[in-house]
Amino acid sequence: MNSSLASTDLSKARRTTEPSNEPLLQPAARNLITRARLRLGKLVSFAFARHLMMFFIGAAATLAWQSYSGAARKAIASWSPHLAWVAPTAARGGPSPEQLKATSVALAAARQSIDKLSSELRKLTASSEKKGLSSRREQGT
Repeated sequence: MNSSLASTDLSKARRTTEPSNEPLLQPAARNLITRARLRLGKLVSFAFARHLMMFFIGAAATLAWQSYSGAARKAIASWSPHLAWVAPTAARGGPSPEQLKATSVALAAARQSIDKLSSELRKLTASSEKKGLSSRREQGT
């Protein structure tokens, strides 16, 4: 008697797991979906549409990060102490006096080399003009 009960329970379980022959959607809904896919397939391929969607999502994420990066970093850093490295760094007060001195020394050296270069150029142009005048005089006589 137990074997017959077990076999009927097993057959009932098989029936519930077997796929049903009933359609999941009504025929009108299937027709609508089919027509929409055909229209979209004619206009744009689905692969291109997927790539386009990924591009726009990436562009939107980039713009959002650029606009709200400070607030987002603070929020992420507040979630856990392990994420403290994500927090925005504090803005510095300005350049240190050592940096200003080094910059002024470098600018002075650059100015001196520019002045030397311009004086050399003036000498070269003056000597080339003198050579040009002397060669014209020789050709004229």
